[in-house]
Amino acid sequence: MQPILTAEQMREVDRVTIEERGVPGLILMENAGSRVYELLAHRFSPLNRQRVVVLCGKGNNGGDGLVIARHLVTRGRPLSLQVILLCDPKQLDGDAAANYRMFLAVDGEVTAVAEVEGWQRTRSVLATATLLVDAMLGTGIQGAARGVYLDVIRDVNAQVPPERIVAVDIPSGLASDTGEIAGESIHAAHTVTFTAPKIGQIFPPAAERCGNLHVASIGTAASVLGSNPNSRLWLSEARDIAGLFRPRDRSAHKGDFGHVLVVGGSRAKPGAVLLAGSAALRAGAGLVTVATAAGATGTIVGRTPELMTEPVTEAADGSMSASAFRKEWLERKTVIAIGPGIGTNADNQALVHRIVREAALPLVVDADGLTALAALEGNWEHRSPLLVLTPHPGEMARLTGLSTEQVQKRRVDVAREFSVRRKVYLVLKGNRSLIATPQGKVIVNPTGSPAMASGGSGDILTGLIAGFLAGFREAPPEIAICAAVYLHGLCGELAAGRLGEQAALATDLLAALPEAIRSLSPASDGRG
Repeated sequence: MQPILTAEQMREVDRVTIEERGVPGLILMENAGSRVYELLAHRFSPLNRQRVVVLCGKGNNGGDGLVIARHLVTRGRPLSLQVILLCDPKQLDGDAAANYRMFLAVDGEVTAVAEVEGWQRTRSVLATATLLVDAMLGTGIQGAARGVYLDVIRDVNAQVPPERIVAVDIPSGLASDTGEIAGESIHAAHTVTFTAPKIGQIFPPAAERCGNLHVASIGTAASVLGSNPNSRLWLSEARDIAGLFRPRDRSAHKGDFGHVLVVGGSRAKPGAVLLAGSAALRAGAGLVTVATAAGATGTIVGRTPELMTEPVTEAADGSMSASAFRKEWLERKTVIAIGPGIGTNADNQALVHRIVREAALPLVVDADGLTALAALEGNWEHRSPLLVLTPHPGEMARLTGLSTEQVQKRRVDVAREFSVRRKVYLVLKGNRSLIATPQGKVIVNPTGSPAMASGGSGDILTGLIAGFLAGFREAPPEIAICAAVYLHGLCGELAAGRLGEQAALATDLLAALPEAIRSLSPASDGRG
């Protein structure tokens, strides 16, 4: 996992690298510019057919831009190259000034523009640009862009399509420490950031202006990056979970991969529990039993004969009640998932409360199960050694007593505080779903698609989490949970690519799971 840093944390990482580890800042800047040049050469080949504009500020971000420009002169040899420096060259200092001199030494030419009037005489260069490198403002910006920078940002956004723009470290004008947008900023197709992602590059709406985010190593040791005791926000990557999916031992049998019990559904609404049970099977659980209303079992077995059922005597409305619970359900089970389609009346909620109180097994609670917990207004206890809750923002609001708007505004803090206080693992669903641990760690999931905004998608996630917890019992719980959330989102992307965002169904996510898992192979083109 990669730590997600604030601007201050990133400055401290750079300070330790330079002052304590002895890596010169000039080397870090050279490496940063080289990584961006490599992306340009890969994504916009051949560079000798491009008309390139490089916009440089007066700080280290501008110094990175001058390194890129030097590589373009000496290696890329574009059709044309315009380097615009948005300050008097005398204002440059340190490593940025050194790279200015090196750029001139390779016969590079710079147009210096210090004021709005000078930019107005220069901005015509945008009209013919086929590729623009934004190296104006870095992660240290406070508040909205102003002065000549604001005019340049406006003109770039008006005249240069985002698909032709590559941002260095962060799109100019974007704050690095928040997902909110303080003012106008560059809209880029690609952003190459250095060492670690920043908060503003991960959370929307700001992240949407970064385009494809590329995190480039520039020479900071992993021990420096991982030594910050204040790092409590992390980005999940494919490589974090790939090891779970190594080939199974040839002597493996179904008992090695656990037995999941899914409790939910009703005679009239068997779909949610069917989806959750099917997902647990596809996740690799050795056995899956669905405890549901007797009238729903025929539908479930008819659709997925691999699912076993525990028929439950129905209440008058076709749902289950607390009196239907049998401790025998828990025998020889590994993980329990409860909630999908179980219902929200008093009897349904009493059943959830009873299982949560009495089951000394790992529990995954979703959907109507969360509504049942919320009805207890925080006065709920459990025997589970591992409790996973998977709320969407509205359900999180009910669990915490906050409004949905308050949850969305403080998603990371709300998730962390709740998980630590209640000693649970929490998956707060949404765009950039969060996985919060009882130890205060919050992991951001990078995968997902609007195609997942349809009924049943959450039930699939519930089953995946339960299935992975059962099948990967030797792995840390947070890794199994991250695997479920990551692959769930990746399935959404694959289904959207195949069927479109409007037409994809929850069952299409499940159908994409084998391909999603195969993409984790080192030989594939999977993420991370």
